[in-house]
Amino acid sequence: MFLIQEIIRRKRDGEILSAEEIQFFIQGVANNSVSEGQIAAFAMAIYFREMTMPERIALTCAMRDSGMVLDWAPMQFDGPVLDKHSTGGVGDLTSLVLGPMVAACGGYVPMISGRGLGHTGGTLDKLESIPGYNITPNNEQFAQVTKQAGVAIIGQTGNLAPADKRVYATRDITATVDNLSLITSSILSKKLAAGLDALVMDVKVGSGAFMPTYELSQELAESIVSVANGAGTRTSALLTDMNQVLASSAGNALEIREAIRFLTGEYRNPRLTEVTLALGAEMLVLGGLAKDSESAKATLQQALDNGSAAERFERMVAGLGGPNDLIANMQRYLPKANVIKPVFAQQSGVISAMDTRAIGMTVVGLGGGRRVADDLLDYSVGMDQFAALGDSVDAQTPIAMLHANNEQDWQNAAQQLIKAVTISDTAPNLPMIYRYLRA
Repeated sequence: MFLIQEIIRRKRDGEILSAEEIQFFIQGVANNSVSEGQIAAFAMAIYFREMTMPERIALTCAMRDSGMVLDWAPMQFDGPVLDKHSTGGVGDLTSLVLGPMVAACGGYVPMISGRGLGHTGGTLDKLESIPGYNITPNNEQFAQVTKQAGVAIIGQTGNLAPADKRVYATRDITATVDNLSLITSSILSKKLAAGLDALVMDVKVGSGAFMPTYELSQELAESIVSVANGAGTRTSALLTDMNQVLASSAGNALEIREAIRFLTGEYRNPRLTEVTLALGAEMLVLGGLAKDSESAKATLQQALDNGSAAERFERMVAGLGGPNDLIANMQRYLPKANVIKPVFAQQSGVISAMDTRAIGMTVVGLGGGRRVADDLLDYSVGMDQFAALGDSVDAQTPIAMLHANNEQDWQNAAQQLIKAVTISDTAPNLPMIYRYLRA
């Protein structure tokens, strides 16, 4: 039997906590015997004293086990249970296309996703722009859709990693969000509670990334790979670029449109293609569905080209309450903005830099993201046909097509967009993938 205040004191003084002490504390968080003040003190002690790798693994496992851990054995899947998680970005619709692609290659992808946070778009918000799509099915429906479609993208259920919800809510109001140990355990506790065989992390780098520097992004990726593998789930990570909008669109319904065009082959943004194939290949190799990255990419490309990935996406949408003919009739189902006009640069030249975070906040300002938790979203707004770094822009070639609810919103957003894009004579040649991190 431990005393909560003694556990806090030991961490405050820089001592190393045992797995049993950490588990005892997190059990108290889950059953509400630990107060919000004690959670705050514990988080602040970790913030200043950090945790060793064994402590991080113990914290992640305790959070994972604080609620239900999904068991897929009764479903008798004939393939591995795989997932991917991104630290978030702008125009990052990877999950929407990657899940169906991996499903078409023999994996099962029960993806528990989140809403938009700050400047980053949320996969759940994008899917909710589809009429009828239910992000909170019961466990039975979640399992059935995963089995039938091979992929189901839903929101976090109340009984998955409930301790993380309390800890995160306290961190959010006590300036302890940006700590490596706490970030790692928060991300992984929810993912590992999904009963995965393997996980691939997409950790963003650049002006639209969650972590402010390359070094911190790398540190987070290393922490996640070490902790997840230490907790018993095969995991690798990619450091990918977020110095520009990843896809050609940013905004909820607009990204669903682009995902459908990607899956059907109508249009595939080359940056999105490169990142998606790299992440998917890693998932197939970790899951034992391909012997190496090159053969995995060929298999994924085939799933795109023969239409099987698009078919999996449509099956998932219909299984979770959306229309069964979304791909053929997306113009009828997906909302459209009232004002759609191009934004032109104020000088001719080449796009040499983007403040990707500011571009994400422009979407939020249009109503496509939340300023406070209970904001209602306008799913129709955002931008598409976004130019890339290195593209030439002038009075005839726009930066992007801007979708707004009214003329005033359009004018405000256009000014923000122009400010967020730097025009000069040349552009840097940035890689899409900086580094692979494997256990």
